[in-house]
Amino acid sequence: MDSNVNATRAFVKDVKRVIVKVGTAVVTRADGRLALGRLGALCEQIHELNSQGYEVILVTSGAVGVGRQRLKYRRLVNSSFADLQKLQNELDGKACAAVGQNGLMALYDSLFTQLDVTSAQLLVTDNDFRDPDFRRQLNEAVNSLLALKVVPVFNENDAVSTRRAPYEDSSGIFWDNDSLAALLALELKADLLVLLSDVEGLYSGPPSNPQSMLIHTYIKEKHEGLITFGDKSRVGRGGMTAKVKAAVYAAHAGIPVVITSGFATGNIIKVLQGQHIGTLFHRDAKQWAPSGDNDAREMAVAARECSRRLQVLSSDERSKILFDIADALEANEKQIIRENEADVSAAEKAGYEKSLISRLALKPGKISSLANSIRVLAKMEEPVGRVLKRTELAERFILDKTSSPLGVLLIIFESRPDALVQIASLAIRSGNGLLLKGGKEARRSNDILHKVITSSIPERVGEKLIGLVTSREEIPELLKLDDVIDLVIPRGSNKLVSQIKASTKIPVLGHADGICHVYVDKSAKLDMAKQIVLDAKTDYPAACNAMETLLVHKDLVKNGTLNELIVELQIKGVTVYGGPRASSLLNIPEANSFHHEYSSLACTVGIVDDVHSAIDHIHRHGSAHTDSIITEDSEVADIFLKQVDSAAVFHNASTRFSDGFRFGLGAEVGISTSRIHARGPVGVEGLLTTRWIARGTGQVVNGDKDIIYTHKDLPVRS
Repeated sequence: MDSNVNATRAFVKDVKRVIVKVGTAVVTRADGRLALGRLGALCEQIHELNSQGYEVILVTSGAVGVGRQRLKYRRLVNSSFADLQKLQNELDGKACAAVGQNGLMALYDSLFTQLDVTSAQLLVTDNDFRDPDFRRQLNEAVNSLLALKVVPVFNENDAVSTRRAPYEDSSGIFWDNDSLAALLALELKADLLVLLSDVEGLYSGPPSNPQSMLIHTYIKEKHEGLITFGDKSRVGRGGMTAKVKAAVYAAHAGIPVVITSGFATGNIIKVLQGQHIGTLFHRDAKQWAPSGDNDAREMAVAARECSRRLQVLSSDERSKILFDIADALEANEKQIIRENEADVSAAEKAGYEKSLISRLALKPGKISSLANSIRVLAKMEEPVGRVLKRTELAERFILDKTSSPLGVLLIIFESRPDALVQIASLAIRSGNGLLLKGGKEARRSNDILHKVITSSIPERVGEKLIGLVTSREEIPELLKLDDVIDLVIPRGSNKLVSQIKASTKIPVLGHADGICHVYVDKSAKLDMAKQIVLDAKTDYPAACNAMETLLVHKDLVKNGTLNELIVELQIKGVTVYGGPRASSLLNIPEANSFHHEYSSLACTVGIVDDVHSAIDHIHRHGSAHTDSIITEDSEVADIFLKQVDSAAVFHNASTRFSDGFRFGLGAEVGISTSRIHARGPVGVEGLLTTRWIARGTGQVVNGDKDIIYTHKDLPVRS
């Protein structure tokens, strides 16, 4: 991506005149009212650019939406009760535009005035641009306004426009405010066009689809046939299709275009600072675009080469790297927390789910806890090169089975920046190279953590031991490299894991779901059951080892124990749903499915006849992650522990103990529900394979005629 970043920085150096187009989805909230906070932030950016000497022209949508809100209110105020019972006709769009334009400009004028900036309104129609005199007068008026530091605010005059839906036709000069912005960029000789959207940029598919990837630099020859557009704008006329058409048109004419989010703070300024955010359209983009395959391969090959140098180091030398990383994390704690808080703030503003924000936040004491975990790893017994089995094949011919690093790991994880630290430390302890791809919501946190960790790796190993993948565009290329990358570990949603498994020949280790059960048997102690159930659900609801389904023996319904458990959960803020049996008996909402991971303060309750029914339920609806039984009957406990086919099975303990650190592994790279290689919390041992090392004295096979096999087991020296 470096060539793209450099190209961005190169063209912004010469930018003086900027056109900013803001869409209806940015100007208004989901309920149709004006988004005052976003508009205020937009005006502040324009004020800052104005003071820096940029000439800023604004093209705005939103008048129809504002007018519709006002006219709906007026109609409501002036309607009788009888009128309201009648089917209401849709409001006339031109009337909405006429009423809304007045309010929209009044707001811009008010916001700009508070910043000591003067704005001017310019309304245009499609037919205006057919007149050469109009175009000449337009240029003169805009140049005059810009010379006076006035911000021209353009909008299509929908109130008197002669065009009708579907608007776009072969004779049109522009069809919406996106194409108007592109046309103005050419007419007014702008140096840059910024199209603000409600998403971060152009994706390969609908942004809501986890398989869609953000396209950082649009290359017409590469991307035109690959993109699948989602629905058009929820409020405006265009949507992303219109933005891309406008961007391609302007870029072809020599004007760089960036599509980026109008929801994020300061994106216009970031673009002009040379930061490569959003999607860039440029006439020369094809020349800059690196070969994604080569970049991905180079990163993976570099990680492998560095890992081989790491493996040559002594155990003490590799331990010292981990001690240095732990010290560096604590020394840079303030900076790490500052970047993490910025990520959390951005996620909250973007409206991410609370469960994701909870996983994203580095809570107080987390850095110290991570540093201590790394020190535990550094002090552990040397995992690499251990002799696991020693055999005398023949006299003076010894064969050792030894532990060995896997090679290069690709870890794709969401939300949790602390996962980056755990994974990196485990990779170093086990002698593996590493490629990391974190979620976009944790970009700042991952960047600073990666920088702190790699700066502690000595030059003789190389900081490219741990590569940080910054673009989702690189993942498909990395997943093709089955000759260089040895294992993929996805940590995230079911969709993410399923997508990865379907997209690569590289072995994949991980779990898709964390649907954990706690079964309360009829012999359970009530106080113990309450304690375990509450901990399993509420200690950290977003974790994959949190309880999602509470199963109870049918006798506990009759004696009131189940009611007490539900009340305790509800007191802690847990929303309780029931299976078909429980919902009717307890009068609680019915769950849509037993196979559901809430990752929040919610759970499903199921009623079963006995331990065998509980086991059948877990096998039918569970995810083979972690399941627990609470019982005082040792025979029932043994049945559960032997027959539940999950990676971790507990008796009288919370599912939250299913964790690498709590298992004494020091840290974990993830939890695996696979039935080969590694299962459950995966620590250092799960990142190792084996090698056979033979030491002979000249032996040859020769049809097995000249050798006498002894196949004697020998003691393994400690």
